[in-house]
Amino acid sequence: MPARPLSARDDLRNVAIVAHVDHGKTTLVDAMLWQSGAFRENERVAERVLDSGDLEREKGITILAKNTAVRHGGLTINIVDTPGHADFGGEVERGLSMVDGVLLLVDAGEGPLPQTRFVLRKTLEANLPVILVINKVDRADARIAEVVDACYELFLDLDATEEQIEFPILYASARAGRASLERPADGTLPDSPDLEPLFAVLRDRVPAPAYDPAAPLQAHVTNLDASSYLGRIALCRVHNGTISRGQQVAWCRRDGSTARVKISELYLTEALDRVPAETAAPGDIIAVAGISDIMIGETLADAEDPRPLPLITVDEPAVSVTIGVNTAPLAGRGSASPGERPPGTPREATKVTARLVKDRLDRELIGNVSLAVLPTERPDTWEVQGRGELALAVLVETMRREGYELTVGRPTVVTKDIDGVLHEPVERLAVDVPEEYLGAVTGLLATRKGRMETMINHGTGWVRLEYAVPARGLIGFRTQFLTDTRGTAIAHHVFEGFEPWSGAMRVRPTGSLVADRAGSVTSYACFSLQERGSLMVAPGTEVYEGMIVGENSRADDMDVNITRERKLSNVRQSTAEELERLVPPRVLSLEQALEFCGADECVEVTPSAVRLRKAVLDGKERARQRARRSRGETE
Repeated sequence: MPARPLSARDDLRNVAIVAHVDHGKTTLVDAMLWQSGAFRENERVAERVLDSGDLEREKGITILAKNTAVRHGGLTINIVDTPGHADFGGEVERGLSMVDGVLLLVDAGEGPLPQTRFVLRKTLEANLPVILVINKVDRADARIAEVVDACYELFLDLDATEEQIEFPILYASARAGRASLERPADGTLPDSPDLEPLFAVLRDRVPAPAYDPAAPLQAHVTNLDASSYLGRIALCRVHNGTISRGQQVAWCRRDGSTARVKISELYLTEALDRVPAETAAPGDIIAVAGISDIMIGETLADAEDPRPLPLITVDEPAVSVTIGVNTAPLAGRGSASPGERPPGTPREATKVTARLVKDRLDRELIGNVSLAVLPTERPDTWEVQGRGELALAVLVETMRREGYELTVGRPTVVTKDIDGVLHEPVERLAVDVPEEYLGAVTGLLATRKGRMETMINHGTGWVRLEYAVPARGLIGFRTQFLTDTRGTAIAHHVFEGFEPWSGAMRVRPTGSLVADRAGSVTSYACFSLQERGSLMVAPGTEVYEGMIVGENSRADDMDVNITRERKLSNVRQSTAEELERLVPPRVLSLEQALEFCGADECVEVTPSAVRLRKAVLDGKERARQRARRSRGETE
């Protein structure tokens, strides 16, 4: 039978904005909202309004995909703002399943980076048309023509079709709210005073939502939200048919079963708000309530003729950590010592049991399809697998702010056995480094078994390096990298694939200073120990045996007495009045602590403190284990 002709809704466009981290996606959405009249002129609206979470604002990145609706010239544009970091790739893949076209933003100075490649590869796999936006054309170091050429090369590298490579190009300054089809000179603003050329290209080049007028209802669940009043809310893209509030529909579950449910509430998006609606038509992005256990990837279909849509698939995890209950001596103690409290103002610990931790991890699986939680040999510890260190650190930080106490192990890579050969994940790393630090960076990556693939000198004093590096070589890489380059270089990486195991690797050349007893840190002890390495605790901090209090300057660990006090007597010494000058301690964030800890170390995470500790706290037992390992190697 010949296929039935499809109809289209010409009053609607669904588009996703994808880009590398910090290339201006959320800023561009802000400008589109303002110029479409979504806000009053005197309305107080925060910058990067879609980055609504505390962590998103603190880190300056988008973590969760969000959608908004812009109405312009009789056209409704549903915009999905996606994360630019590959660790949150599950959000990108879900966002692309909701739209019919993509705005690809590329920085006019930095050009395409590894995560630009990642989001573009996902777009081309979904066979979506692309509109290229060269953003930040007013940067002093903009090189527009070179960046456009690099984008064409990237499309060719990713095997784009002829239709996909014939993309329109806009030149924009999202911060200034201007875009043009005419290429400006490097470092200057576009000639258009507003974003009208962008709106025109969206209308002309993004396909209108197509649907089969004779097909029954099909709505794909692409994201989840929650409300204290409505319960779980499912965000859906309507592919065929219409859906109404109060309607009985078929809920097609992941396991293949079907159940009849009622749509108790139905919402459409206007600007940043969800407004109640009676019906929704094909192409609409809606929010529905009334289904308590619905999951991402499932389908709402016609009750009499249910036709489920394909489940959403995401890339498999590459990095894992163990997360368990807090077993340290200070568990449940709550308050932090001076200098310990990390950023944020979380509540005190109220959730310390294994049951509460497991329930929270299970809830995370509902809305995060790129995570996996596996059991371990211990009933109070679980292995959590994700895309990368950042995604796992964000999960732990979120739980910390919700009042959980946790013990988190060192991140490790997820290996695979392919044809009897052990394979490990490999990342594509791009580094922009000043010329004077080129040797330091190449030496650092050589010890981590990095393989240089390209090196480009732009003639501006900066060099662009591209490496293929085993993922385990990048665990703990950023801290040492920033130290060696004095904080001037920039590095970004994205998952590339699996390659055969590359052998043993020593990524941390220093050991730890470990407290050998419980007590309170004294300035007298710190003064004598700071010559041995850099300390991570301040005087007055409460410590326990096995807690890591600093980094040793040598490769082995050292047990130290950091609670030692000056013995007072009535005999004056010539040095008694000497001033003890202490170097300020290194206060590690959660991400830095996860990078720092070694194979036999872990991180104690509480709402008020982040501490490093040995997995085995007793010093004598650690010595016995070292002796057994040594005998095993020499026998």
